Amino acid sequence: MERTKKTSTQNVTVTLSRQILRKARELAARRAISISALLAEQLEALVGEDEAYERAKRQALALLDKGFSLGGALRTTRDELHER
Repeated sequence: MERTKKTSTQNVTVTLSRQILRKARELAARRAISISALLAEQLEALVGEDEAYERAKRQALALLDKGFSLGGALRTTRDELHER
């Protein structure tokens, strides 16, 4: 994932097990990027997915609030149904 916007950055400290750190180094090396870039890419993807989910959730809830027309027609009144 390529960063398209020029934004300010901030350093963070992450504590990882030695095994995870070793595997992360190997993965980053295979991708020819730094561990920092690897973590940044994954966090950006995770945040993007969460934002997309929240946006879809809001849209779905708005559609549910609006309701759907199923094309049916009422042929009797409520009172007529209760008389049966």
